[in-house]
Amino acid sequence: MFRFRLLPGVVLMAASASAQTAVELHEFVVFSPRVANQAPVATFAMPVSALSFEPRVDVQARNFAESQADISIRGSTFENVAFRIGAVTVLDPQTGHYHAELPVAPAMLGAPEILVGTENAFAVTNATVGSVHYDWSPIRPRGMAGIAAGQYRLRRGEFYQAVATRAADGVPQYGMDAAYARSQADGSRPFGEHDFERVGLRVQRLTPTAQTDLYAGYQAKFFGWPNLYTPFGFNETENLQTVLLVLNHRVSAAPGEYWEAGAYHRRHKDDYEFNRAVPGASNPFQHTTWITGAALQGRRVFAGGALRLRGEVAADAIESTSLVFGRHNSRTFGKLTALWEQSWVSVDGAAWEFTGGAAWDESNRDQGAVSPVFELTRRLAPGGAWRTAGLGYARTTQLASYTALNSDANAGLFRGNRNLGRAATHNLELSLAGDWAGWRTEAAVFHRQDDRLVDWTFRRGVVARTANPVDISTEGLEVVGRRTGGWGAVTLGYTYLTKSADYGSALIDASFYALNHARHRFTAAFNLKLGREWELRLDNEYRVQAANLLRTTGGDEALLSAVALAWRPAAWRGVELYGQIENLWDSDFQEVPAVPAGRRQAVVGLNYGW
Repeated sequence: MFRFRLLPGVVLMAASASAQTAVELHEFVVFSPRVANQAPVATFAMPVSALSFEPRVDVQARNFAESQADISIRGSTFENVAFRIGAVTVLDPQTGHYHAELPVAPAMLGAPEILVGTENAFAVTNATVGSVHYDWSPIRPRGMAGIAAGQYRLRRGEFYQAVATRAADGVPQYGMDAAYARSQADGSRPFGEHDFERVGLRVQRLTPTAQTDLYAGYQAKFFGWPNLYTPFGFNETENLQTVLLVLNHRVSAAPGEYWEAGAYHRRHKDDYEFNRAVPGASNPFQHTTWITGAALQGRRVFAGGALRLRGEVAADAIESTSLVFGRHNSRTFGKLTALWEQSWVSVDGAAWEFTGGAAWDESNRDQGAVSPVFELTRRLAPGGAWRTAGLGYARTTQLASYTALNSDANAGLFRGNRNLGRAATHNLELSLAGDWAGWRTEAAVFHRQDDRLVDWTFRRGVVARTANPVDISTEGLEVVGRRTGGWGAVTLGYTYLTKSADYGSALIDASFYALNHARHRFTAAFNLKLGREWELRLDNEYRVQAANLLRTTGGDEALLSAVALAWRPAAWRGVELYGQIENLWDSDFQEVPAVPAGRRQAVVGLNYGW
């Protein structure tokens, strides 16, 4: 039975707030500014929720994004992308399918920043194509409670409360915030139910030049879905429990200078059932992973330029009932990056900036690698359509996950390769940024070469997917434009991708991930103010997908939309009533080949902020 365990406290706090004559309301920074609907329909908001229609991120969901989602940037696989919170790269060593399992309420984080190219090469460890970066938000006294109900017996509730001392000259501010969320539903398809719960607590010390955050969070997720990971017609389930502990400290010492240090520990348990009707069939898949890491980074300005340094180290381990065929079940790895930034003015008056350096990746289980990084940027004359133009190159490397390394190579549903080595990615891109007819615009043309990339492939007659290395070339174009006004905001995006792949001697008929990409992807997000009290939020994505024989329904083209109508009555300050629909056109397009799409789903809800 579903219960809002903290609801009595929510009601009392709301009553106390409404009794005051003046309540200062604060905006929650839980959004990507380029997406209209980051709060999902099917469950409570998670960090991945703000990415679903992000122009530079392709979220490939199983059931719905917060259930299980593969994150792809510029046509990458799910394991080429990492999440960074504060200073640390938070990874899952078993499989990149769980990178987005972050038990943190979005209200505690800033808006996501998408990093690619040279910035990604500097910012994270063990991610070759792109990364999603969140900063810890400053704590301000505020609170929020929300409840919602929808189709398929959906029930959910969220609560957030923050308290803080009042800052004064020379006196730091101390704050604490806590969040709780829970949701249940029967699911939009048979055997697609879920039961999610998350709790988190943070304490913070804040001064004008420094911020320290200590966080502890826990998340439990049970969900089912037909063909969740395999294309064989079985009703599969996942039972996940994630613990995350993070300590982060950032100091802004002087203009243009900072240093930041962080440490984290993550434990993730996974109990996967291939056939829920016969638990343990075809091998029990039960895994527990631990990863502990620390990072230190900073930027120091000198008379002739600036130096950026970053170092990160992590140690992981796994216990598993099935991933026992590899050469090791623990490892340490790290990365050290040094970049020098130099700027000058040329004889024609144009400003130039050069960033150059290298990264060193090392591990006790694989050979190390040195990777060059450089970028040359020209700041164009004021008044023109384009503000900056840049040319950059970055090499990055990555170690394979334990599912790829330690699965049995000759039997089972997932067949690994214990000899997979360090993968390397070369990225070359030309980027532009500027303002054109009121639009803030970013564009990039890029070429990426992935060597020994780990992909999971399918062959007719083999009841399994196999980890195979592939050399793959990707060319692409990426354009994002945004315009705002008193009427609201609109964000448009377009990505074009083309790929060519060489699997060597491996015989394959289809690729689940490396070749599962949109050749053309258009996004359009609208936030429209309909008078003083009403707002319409509309996200759209149209995609033309590369052909894949594993995709059984929905074809290779799809139009996906999400819409919400919100009412904030002036007479009831802090109240928002809304209705929201996901998969508005009830598309059956399979974002992951062979995985059925979630059906159209609607929800109505009430939020109250104080």
